[in-house]
Amino acid sequence: MSLTSRIKSSGNPPGLSRRHFLGQAACAGISCTPVFSTLLNLALAGNAAAQSSNLPGYRAIVCLFLGGGNDSFNMLCPRSGEAHAAYAASRQGLAHPMDKLLPLGPAGDHHPELGLHPAMPELKALFDAGRAAFIANVGSLVRPVTLAEYKTKTSLPLGLYSHSDQSEQWMTALPNRRSDNGWGGRASDLLRGLNPDAKISMNISLSGINTFQSTRQSFQYCITPNGSVGMKSLESKGARPGESAAVRSLLDQQYKSLFEQTYVETTENAIEAHQRFSAAVNPVKMNTVFPDTRTGRDLRMVARAIGAHSALGLRRQTFFVNRGGWDHHNEVIVNQNTMLGEVSAALAAFMTAMDELGTANDVVLFTASDFGRTLTWNGRGSDHGWGGNQLVLGGPVKGGKIYGRYPSLALKSDVDAGQGRLIPTLSVDQYSAELALWLGVSPRDLSTVLPNIGAFHDPLSGQPPLGFLL
Repeated sequence: MSLTSRIKSSGNPPGLSRRHFLGQAACAGISCTPVFSTLLNLALAGNAAAQSSNLPGYRAIVCLFLGGGNDSFNMLCPRSGEAHAAYAASRQGLAHPMDKLLPLGPAGDHHPELGLHPAMPELKALFDAGRAAFIANVGSLVRPVTLAEYKTKTSLPLGLYSHSDQSEQWMTALPNRRSDNGWGGRASDLLRGLNPDAKISMNISLSGINTFQSTRQSFQYCITPNGSVGMKSLESKGARPGESAAVRSLLDQQYKSLFEQTYVETTENAIEAHQRFSAAVNPVKMNTVFPDTRTGRDLRMVARAIGAHSALGLRRQTFFVNRGGWDHHNEVIVNQNTMLGEVSAALAAFMTAMDELGTANDVVLFTASDFGRTLTWNGRGSDHGWGGNQLVLGGPVKGGKIYGRYPSLALKSDVDAGQGRLIPTLSVDQYSAELALWLGVSPRDLSTVLPNIGAFHDPLSGQPPLGFLL
C-alpha cells in the first residue's frame, strides 16, 4: 500500500481538512527549501549580502492587492469648482456630492482640491498626519504613451483591460511579456543574503501562492489569518490516541519511490516550518484591536509576523495580502462604501500596531490593483479601465501629499483613451522602483528587479523615482 493510501485509510484527523493541510504543506514545504540550502542560495544570490553590507537593520514591504480593479477615482476625487463639476459630469450616477467627500489638506500646486471617499475617515486622519500618501494615475506601461500613440496601438501593454494580464503586470512589472516571475520575488533573490539566520522564507503570503513573490529561487511561506497550519495528528491537541505515533512512523520510513520520498520530505519541511513560525509568532502579543473583517484579520497576522521578525532571523521581509472583490460592474456605490470602509479601518489598526511594536519606521504598506475603471458608468457600476490611484502608508512615507499628476476627469481629455479609461501618467515600474530601492535593492541592480525601469527613470541618476519615501 502506498504512503498516500495509508494516510488516506487512516482518515482525517479531527478538525483538520486533509486538502487544507496538503495545500499549506506544499506551500510551506517549498518555502523551507532556502532554509536547508542557505549556503547554496547565498552563492546563487551573487554576493547579495556583500552588496548590502551598509543597509540598515530591518525593513518590510506589505502589498495589499485590491483584486478586481478598484474604482479609485471614486476613492480619491476632486472636491471643488470646475474639477468636481467635470468629475460629476463624467461619473453621473457614481459621483459623490462635493459636501460628502472628506477634505484632504493641500495636495500641491499641480492638483485640484481633493477629497477622500466618505467611508475612509481613518485614512484621512493618517494622510493629514503625514503617514499616508497617494500615487495618482499609475498603471502598467511599456513606456510613456500619448493619446495619439494609443490610437495607433504603439507600445501598449499586453492584454490591456484584461484582469489576468493587468494584475499579472502589476505583480511582475513586465508589461510586454507574460511571466509568473514577480518583482517582489526578484528583489528577494538579491536581498535574502541579509537573512542568513532565516528560519522561514522572507516572503510571507496570506493569500496563497502568488505571482508577486515568485521566482525560481524565491519561495513563499503561506499562512492563514490564524497563523501557519500544522498537522494536528502530531500535536498534543486534536490527535486521537495512537495517531501521532502512527503518522510519525510513516514519516520516518525511507521510500523507494521518488514520489513518496519527496512527499515525505515536503511534509517534514512543512511541519518544521510550522513549528518554527509558531514558536516565533505565538509570543507576540498586541493591545491593538483590529476590526473583525477579512482585511483586518489578515493585517493583524501580518503585524504579528512583523513583530516576530527577530525570532525568525529576518532582516528583510515581503508580505502579500489579496483583498479581492473590487470588480464592481454593479453596485459600485454600495460595495465601495463597505469595502473601502473595511480597508480604511484595517489600515488604521495596522499603523497603530506598528507603533505599538516599534516598527512603524521599518514598514511600508502599499496598494496595487488590476487597473482603474472607466469614468463613465454603465447604469449601475463601472467597467475595466487603465490608470488608477494607489496609496502608501508607513513611517518612511513622506505623507500628506499626492505624487504624480492627478488628471482631469473630464471625458475626452488628453489622457482619455475612451469611456474615461485614463492613460497612466506614472508607471508601475516607477512606483515599484521606489519601494524596491527603499527595501535595499541597489540602483545598480534595479534593472534586474524591474527590467523596464530604464524607459521611465535612470536608476544611477541619484534621484528617487517618485520621492514618496524617506
